[in-house]
Parts: sequence; structure tokens; C-alpha cells
Amino acid sequence: MIETVPDIALSTLAPYDAIVDVRSPAEFAQDHIPGAINLPVLSNEERAEVGTIYVQESRFRARRIGAAYVARNVARHLETALADRDAKFRPLLYCWRGGMRSNAMATILSQIGWRVGVLGGGYRTWRRAVVEALFDDPHLIPLALIDGETGAAKTEILSRMTAHGVQTIDLEGLAAHKGSVFGADMARAQPSQKLFESQLFDQIRRHDAAAPIVVEAESSKIGRLNIPKRFWISMCAAPRLTIRAGVAARAAYIVSTYADFIEAPGEIDRAIERLRPFHSKEKIEAWLTLSREKRHASLAEELMREHYDPLYARAGKRGGQNPVGAVTLETLGSDDLSRAAREAAALISLWSKRSPP
Repeated sequence: MIETVPDIALSTLAPYDAIVDVRSPAEFAQDHIPGAINLPVLSNEERAEVGTIYVQESRFRARRIGAAYVARNVARHLETALADRDAKFRPLLYCWRGGMRSNAMATILSQIGWRVGVLGGGYRTWRRAVVEALFDDPHLIPLALIDGETGAAKTEILSRMTAHGVQTIDLEGLAAHKGSVFGADMARAQPSQKLFESQLFDQIRRHDAAAPIVVEAESSKIGRLNIPKRFWISMCAAPRLTIRAGVAARAAYIVSTYADFIEAPGEIDRAIERLRPFHSKEKIEAWLTLSREKRHASLAEELMREHYDPLYARAGKRGGQNPVGAVTLETLGSDDLSRAAREAAALISLWSKRSPP
């Protein structure tokens, strides 16, 4: 049996055991519904070949060749990725616009006896929902910001706040970047802009709209990715909770948390070179010397005193018209961060009761 699913609301996904993206690997890599698995009915090369034949030669020949590819690829998925699925398996399939590719695979799977859903409108239905939520909706998203100078362990504190019942979104985690020239994630590349937006939308829609979502204060870009318009406007209007810590404690924390970046050959020097437009030649050379001598704590302190802390100060008055409060830390050990998360969660709770979304 094949069912047509008209939208991508969370309630429509509940009956399904898996979301299956049948588009090509390249399309999937560019963007997909979070949590979907990619079981392409046409490879990148096969899709290009069939498309070229369809436009330049014969629609009939393109469909015949495409059908052969689809049959072989679906057979392979049945023998591998779907081999352990039982008779009660219910997949939801989608392609670009809910057309030939998803319906072709759905037809085969339904003949097995599986109850198959096909997303009406395909990926375009999902993308339309993302754009409406992150760009077109004029209403503010109820947010609160964790703010503070570089190295104040804001991301870690944000993560620990979830244990205290606080709704959070880790923007830097979604973007695979810590937000500065030293912020590249050595383990993974940044996602595409569209995939970043999909992941952000998916997290927003899973949160309680009646309670604030806490995020880290960021600039409008994280690495090469732009924060979507509605979310950025909501961040600019959001109250801030400030984390305060001394420069020595922040430097030690940065050295410990940026270990992968520090160990990657040449990455620190390349990052320092990107600061040349903002500092004198002498200062850049002094920082490069600290890097080459592996005096990383001293380098971190210098960078914060001379670059990041002044940037933070120049950003203007923090806290807006409705500041949440501040948490001050002497050191940034694990116990200190747990205490900070607990205090921050309590401050967010008090603020939320005074100023409900």
C-alpha cells in the first residue's frame, strides 16, 4: 500500500520507521530532511546520463534506461540496507518533488507488503517549510542568549544546561565551527547553507514554543554560514545572560578545548595570518613566534587581550533592555562549569517567569 503524505509536520512522521531520501548522493549531501537515510534510485552519474538523454535524445529511451537503473539500485538496497527490515516496516520516501523516483521505489516496496508513504511534493515540500519558518515568518522566536568573552566556556555551559530542563540549540555544533578564525572543526567540514538551515529548523520545531530556547551569542555568520534572517533578528532582540571569567582561566580553557586545532599542522599559523589586516606586522610576527615555540597559553592570552576582548567591547553594550543576569567563574574546571550551568538555568527560569514568551 502506498500513502501520500501531504506535509512534513512532526505528527505525520510518527507512524514511519525511517525517512528515505531516494535522490542522488550529491542532492542528499547538499540538503536533506534531518534523520533521513540516503537510498538513491539513481547515482550521480546515472541521473546525469538519464537527464541528458531525456533532453537531447528521447524521453522514451531515457525512461527505459532510467527504469533499468532504478530496478537494479532498489534490488541492491533490498539486499543490503533494507535486508533486515521485517514485515511491519513503514518507510516514508521522498525525491525532489514527489514524482517518478520516489513513486518507482514505493511501488516495488509496496509489492513486498510494506506500507509505504511518499511525501507529496518531495524535498521541495520540506524546503518550503524551512524557508517559511526561518525567513518568511515575521514573528520573533523566543530566544535567550548566553554571552561572554572568548574562552568563557559558553558552549559547554549551554550543553550542560539541558540537564536542568532548559531548551537549547548549539549553533556552533550545527555549523561545525566555533565562530572565529581559529574555529574550524578538524573532524568535519561545515555543512551547506541549506543543510544548516534544515538542521536548525528541525531543532526549533521540536522545542516547546511556549518556553525560551537558549543559544550562544554569535555574529551573523559562523564560519562561512549565515544565520537565517528570522533567527538572527530574534537573536538581536533576545535578552542575554553573561558568563564572566578571567583571561588566564579562559586561556587555559581554550588550550584544552582547541587541542585538535592546535595539533593540526600549520592551522594556528594560517589563522594568525588571517588577522594581518587588523594588526601591525610586529604583533603578527610576535604571535607567530609564540605559535612556533608552542607557547599556546601565552598566545591565547595575547589574542584575547589584543584582539578578541577589544572586539567584544566594541560590539557595544550587552544585555539589551531585559538582561537575564550574570554568572562569574574563577576557574573553568568541570565542577565550575556544572555550577555555572545550574546557576544559568535558574536565572533563565526566573527571567522566563517574569517575561513569558
